[in-house]
Amino acid sequence: MICPKCEYEYVDGITVCPDCGTNLIPLEEFNGNLLHPKDWVIIYSCTDNLEADMFKSNLKGANIESLILNQSDSSFPVGGDLSVVKLLVKKTDAPDALAIIEDINNKQAE
Repeated sequence: MICPKCEYEYVDGITVCPDCGTNLIPLEEFNGNLLHPKDWVIIYSCTDNLEADMFKSNLKGANIESLILNQSDSSFPVGGDLSVVKLLVKKTDAPDALAIIEDINNKQAE
């Protein structure tokens, strides 16, 4: 058994984490829910954090989990904002997420 919050393993018979009070789950279930980079794809890139946050909110409304990767580098000595913001979703959700983003972009163009 393992605590999904603390990630401490416990012997059989323990059902609640003594550190945080969270119910323990089987190790197999915990491993099955880990995030792996190979399971995610970039579906959108932009230079504006707000734009990426808005798309993320729309995806959340459709029960699509997403991550924002901001590649800003404050140590790069150039004026202006050259950062790239990427929106990632799980591969299995990519077609639906892309359809939502395309729909939003098409409505903005009208």
